[in-house]
Amino acid sequence: MATITHTPPSGAGSSRTGTARRLYSLAVVLAVLVLAVFASIMFGSRTTSFTDVLHVLSGTADPTVTTIIESRYPRTALGVLAGLCLAVAGTLMQGVTRNPLADPGLLGINAGASASVVAATAFLGASGSSDTMWWALPGALIAGLLVHAIGSAGSGGGLVRLVLAGAVLSAVLMAFIQAVTLSRPQVFDSYRYWVVGALGGRDFDVFWSVLPFAAAGLLIAALLGPGLNALALGDSTAASLGSNPGLVRAGGLLSATLLSAAATAAVGPIAFVGLAVPHVVRALAGVDFRAQILFSALTGPALLLLADVVGRVVMRPQELMVGVVTAFVGAPALLIAVRRMRGNA
Repeated sequence: MATITHTPPSGAGSSRTGTARRLYSLAVVLAVLVLAVFASIMFGSRTTSFTDVLHVLSGTADPTVTTIIESRYPRTALGVLAGLCLAVAGTLMQGVTRNPLADPGLLGINAGASASVVAATAFLGASGSSDTMWWALPGALIAGLLVHAIGSAGSGGGLVRLVLAGAVLSAVLMAFIQAVTLSRPQVFDSYRYWVVGALGGRDFDVFWSVLPFAAAGLLIAALLGPGLNALALGDSTAASLGSNPGLVRAGGLLSATLLSAAATAAVGPIAFVGLAVPHVVRALAGVDFRAQILFSALTGPALLLLADVVGRVVMRPQELMVGVVTAFVGAPALLIAVRRMRGNA
């Protein structure tokens, strides 16, 4: 009597394996983020223990320890928000442009925020993190929207024109920044601290001020997942699947602008997070942009908080700004990405 065997549909086993692997990776990333949050609250110029944190949360800690730990809450919250914004913006930029080396700075957002801060400091007397934040935000948004307008104007609009517009605008704004800071030493003293990127010295007012822009950008990003998946197959294929490539691309750039502007205004221009995190995320989440956006929203904050913790402990009681630490982490990531692109060419 013949034996009848059942063969599962082709790809069913690999699909289940891929889903299980993705869920495991998601759990690991979430655990790392939780550990990074606790590390950000525990470590600083004076190290506190995990037990101290629990006592503060329960309201039974020593008043001095409570003051120390609670002073780190705004820094940690800003680290989570900025890391999320930069990572998701980088994922969107690389997806929209189909360029694995794209990052939010491609839109001239960092240069726009920096130029606005310098102009406000030099000519309007702005000072302090709250003042610079309110000037950096419109500068970043205006620069991003201007690059969009130039890149999409006329019949020759496209990704190449967008990148060129971002490069030209950044060059012009950086020339303005150098001219002002070199001629006004007091402006340079204020600008050099902000331009490196730091989480310290800011309070919850900054967090709540940029949160609406970050939330709007994240909402748009969440809605774009299916469209970005179709766009990755090419414009013609995306159109045949019922997607609007132009609308998806415009939405992705708008979301990246809002997210990058919020992060830059809150903590200054922090490099390499938007570039490095998408490469890590693709290795964990695969090619599905819906999963990539979710993983980016968890991986970016974890990376930025851990970099900030490293900056606080390596030079204690002084600290190394988080923008410097992320540059040390991101530069090797850039080299690895370039080598992989060369190997696939």
